[in-house]
Formats: sequence, C-alpha cells, structure tokens
Amino acid sequence: MERVNPADTSNPQPGQDKLERDWAEIRTGLRRDIGVRLFDQWIRPLRVGTFCVLSGTLDLEAPSEFSASYVMSNFASRIGLAWRGVEAGVRDIRVVRARGAVESIALTPQAAPKTAEIEGAATRAAQASRIGDRGTRFEPRHDFASFMTDDSNMLACSAAKAMAAAVKPRFNPLFIHGPTGFGKTHLLHAIAGAYGEALGSDVREGSILYMSAERFMNEFVAAIRANDTFAFKAKLRAARMLLIDDIQFIAGKGPTQEEFLHTLNDLIDSGARIAITADRPPQQLGAVDPRILSRLAGGLVADIQPASLDLRLQILTARRAMVAPINVPDDVLALLARSIRTSIRELEGAFNKLVAYAQLVDKAITVDLAQSMLAEALRASVRRITIDEIQKVCAAHYRIDASEMRSHRRARAVARPRQVAMYLAKKLTPRSLPEIGRVFGGRDHSTVIHAVKTIEAMRLDNPEMDADIRALQKQLEG
Repeated sequence: MERVNPADTSNPQPGQDKLERDWAEIRTGLRRDIGVRLFDQWIRPLRVGTFCVLSGTLDLEAPSEFSASYVMSNFASRIGLAWRGVEAGVRDIRVVRARGAVESIALTPQAAPKTAEIEGAATRAAQASRIGDRGTRFEPRHDFASFMTDDSNMLACSAAKAMAAAVKPRFNPLFIHGPTGFGKTHLLHAIAGAYGEALGSDVREGSILYMSAERFMNEFVAAIRANDTFAFKAKLRAARMLLIDDIQFIAGKGPTQEEFLHTLNDLIDSGARIAITADRPPQQLGAVDPRILSRLAGGLVADIQPASLDLRLQILTARRAMVAPINVPDDVLALLARSIRTSIRELEGAFNKLVAYAQLVDKAITVDLAQSMLAEALRASVRRITIDEIQKVCAAHYRIDASEMRSHRRARAVARPRQVAMYLAKKLTPRSLPEIGRVFGGRDHSTVIHAVKTIEAMRLDNPEMDADIRALQKQLEG
C-alpha cells in the first residue's frame, strides 16, 4: 500500500505523524477497555504500518502471524471503530505480520532463531517489497513450501507452480476457483514470490502486480476522476505478471470490465503471465462480459475443493509444530479437524484462539476446553455424520447388505467392510468406543480398537485400501 507522505500538505489524507499520534490515543482507550493483561499481550506490540489512500485501509503490524491472526479475530472491530472515531480517512483496518519479522507464534520463550533463518526471512521480505509496486504487499510466508496439498487442491497448486516457473507455461491465463478460505490467495502470493525468484536480477519494481478486483476498480475510478487513465493503463501494461484476486467482484461493473478486458488482451498478447482467482468457475460468473469469460476459460481452469479430513489434520499438525513446546493433544486436533470444515482460515483461527486462551488463563489444552471455548464455531461448522450413515455408505461401497454391519458373520467379505465402517466411525464421529461397538451388533470396545488398528495398518501397506478410505471419507463429508 502506498504510504502517505506527511509533508505533502495537498493530500487531504492523514500523514504518518498524525497516524502515530492517533494510534497513541487509541491505545490508551483500548488499555482501559480490555484490561492491562490483554493489552500488554496483544495490543502494545502493534505498530502503525502503511496506509492506502485509495481504499482508506491502514495496516497495523504485529510481530508474528499468530499475533496478527489473533488480533484480527478478536479486536479488529473494536480497533476499527476507534480509528473511525478519531480519523475519518481510515475506513478499514488490517493487522498483518511486520515485514521482515521472523515468524514465531509460540507464546512461551524458545531458542533464538538461527542467523541464516533471520537473513532468509529478511531477504524474502526485501524481495517482496522490491518486486511489487508500492501498493502491493506480497507475503513471503505464503510460499509453495507452506501450501499443503492433497487431491482437493493438487491441480491448482501444480498449475500455480508452472505459472511461476522460469520456463514459459503452456497455458495463460491461469484461473483458480474455489470456496473462501481454502488457499486461493495463498497461491497467488506463492506465484509472485516464486516468479520473482525465477526472474532474479531481471525483476523490477512493478513487474509483478497483485491486486484484488476491488482495488482494480478503485484505482480505475480514481484515475478517471483525476483524468489520468493513461498512467493507470501504463502501469498495468508494463507488468510481466498480473495477479487478480476475487474477480467475481467486477460483475455488473461495465466500464471496469471493459478496461479489464483490454488489459487482459494486451498482457496476454505481450506474453505477460496472468493468474486470477474467483469463488466459482468462469461459466458461473453472472453479469460478467462474455468476452472476459472466453479469455479466462481459454487458459487453464483449476479448482480447489473443500479440504479432506486428512488435509485438515495435516494443517493442524503443522500449526502445532509451530507453537511447540505448547502441548496440543491429538484428540483436540481431531476434534477441530472433524468439526470445522467451512474453511482452512476458520480452522486455523479456531486453533489460534484455543492456544492463546489456554496460555492467557494458564490452562492445559483438552477436548473439554476446546469444546467449551469453541462451542459456537463447532456448532456452526459441524455437519453431523452418524454411524448409521457410515454403515450404509460402506455397505453400498462394498456391495453388501447394510444389515451385515450389525450381524455376527465373520466371512471376510463382510468382516472387512465392517472394520472399515468402525474405523470411519471412530474418525468421523465423537462417539466413544463402547458406543460404536454397541451400534455394530453389541460388540465389545476391544473389537472396535482391533478394527481401527487393522485398517490403519492396511492403509500404510495397501494403496487400494487407502484409496477406498479416502473415497468413503470424501463421500461422507459431502
């Protein structure tokens, strides 16, 4: 975002010095409102960052991704209201990790990071600042290494890597679509960072442009009002890569769509690379110019499906490693992964909230604490999968009668599907082992334990069994 020059008296927007004074006043009020302990933990470390004149968005910089996420989840509305009360020019607030800060989200002291790690983070941050224009913020932490994959997002990730490679991709543009919160923006930032590395010394300021569709509209409208559309067009057409997020928001905006179409055509014709995201595929973008849809569909269209249970567990396990030595038990991770399916962003937010709360009140993290602390999020996200549903789906998959799940027949053709159903019941429902055993014909809990261990071992050694489990799990999760 463009930082306002406080010496520029012709600019009606607040200067940096005034923003700092306003923040000091707001901090005093927040300390009084939320209490000294919460203030010292979360608000005191925040610093005034960049301010975008066009959108009225002010960045507050936090020392870590964890802090930024927690403050955004718990205090952003309160802070935004306070800013609007003292400075009308600030219309929106973002809390972001400070550029160049070394990521450390544990709330307890840890060993100091290695010098090489610090230098690496600083280098990536410097590159992120250099390869974009002044209004662009690339996040070095959003790279391909930190983007976890499975069948739900593998195509999109592979296509993104191809788009960022030094070798010219076989497709252009790349169109990635999927639900909110499943990694589309992450991939755009990863493309920007990797392509910047591929360009190396050839990279120049403004050669890689990232912007939301909303910002594209705002800058275009501002250029029209200032009678300076030439500079706006020149900046876009000089890019070697253009990344547009949430393109669905240009729907119905006639002049903006016209300019976007011309930009799209000119960049593609010049060999520039284009990557675009949306919440739905091109053919479902209503009120968008058919010529734009044709261009978008003419490249590669890749979708991101809702994350599977295994991927959600993988993501939470990685988050747990980042907060070590804080102990987050496996059963807590399993509860979160089973219950929160709406988006990865919400899943990580729930994890962050739980860890922060446990540290602030000095409590051990348990399933009971998670259920109490995250009750609202769990209720909102959960789609209750029943054991009866699991039995029916497994019976249909293995072509046996559903009643065989409760029978005492031990024929392999019946026993193996029954063990699979018990395994899925343990993974996908909150029911206890004795409860699961009772639903499967009054069996003992030890039988359920044996079934779970058997299927777990088979998944490691038998690719066909692993594929069966994945398919059944995906079907049950909708």
